[in-house]
Amino acid sequence: VQLQASGGGVVQSGGSLRLACAASGSIFSINDMGWYRQAPGKQRELVASITGGGSTLYADSVKGRFTISRDNAANTVYLQMNSLKPEDTAVYYCNIVPIRQQLWGQGTLVTVSS
Repeated sequence: VQLQASGGGVVQSGGSLRLACAASGSIFSINDMGWYRQAPGKQRELVASITGGGSTLYADSVKGRFTISRDNAANTVYLQMNSLKPEDTAVYYCNIVPIRQQLWGQGTLVTVSS
């Protein structure tokens, strides 16, 4: 089982994108969920997480611009990204928190042009 992220694309600086990640109910219902990203030449990092109860945490670099949410009925987690910057360019992935290696999918590429 892998978690597949979708919704990436090319956007100009200052633009917005909404990413989505659907999971099976057995994974989604019992775990905190997170959005991670890996920029070229950099390590993968956690950018936002959400508990089953809806509590959220954000990396300082995205705080105030990104919003993570989850639809428990649809077993889906979202990442609304506003005011995008070129440094947000990366492949974005979802996984549980803490990660489970076998759940990594291919991710979705977000490219922000200046």
